[in-house]
Amino acid sequence: MNARTTVIKRSINRDIFERHWPDALARAVACPDFEEGQTLLVHGDDLARPEGFCDYAWVTFERLVARACAGETLMMGTAFPCCADRLRPVTFHIESVAGSWRSGESGCASSEPSARAARAGTRS
Repeated sequence: MNARTTVIKRSINRDIFERHWPDALARAVACPDFEEGQTLLVHGDDLARPEGFCDYAWVTFERLVARACAGETLMMGTAFPCCADRLRPVTFHIESVAGSWRSGESGCASSEPSARAARAGTRS
């Protein structure tokens, strides 16, 4: 089994910025490491963090990915974890998928490179 992780929402908690850092609100941007709709695949035989994937987000839900790869039932077959950045949270959709995501690909795949991976010249 594999786990498909899709970025479903990037947001900014403007109310927190307004309350605690009002001068920074004009410069506040959503997380630059992911794009909505970006999809990554983790193969069950290699549960390593996908290249370019934010360390903090990965730590937050790597166990869910491992469970999905093991074929365990997540909440109704899927899970919707959020990264630990509560100022600029990113919400993901994790689901178990059988077989390969794209023929001929191995390791982690992405439909689009993240901003971090694009800057580094790699795909996430």
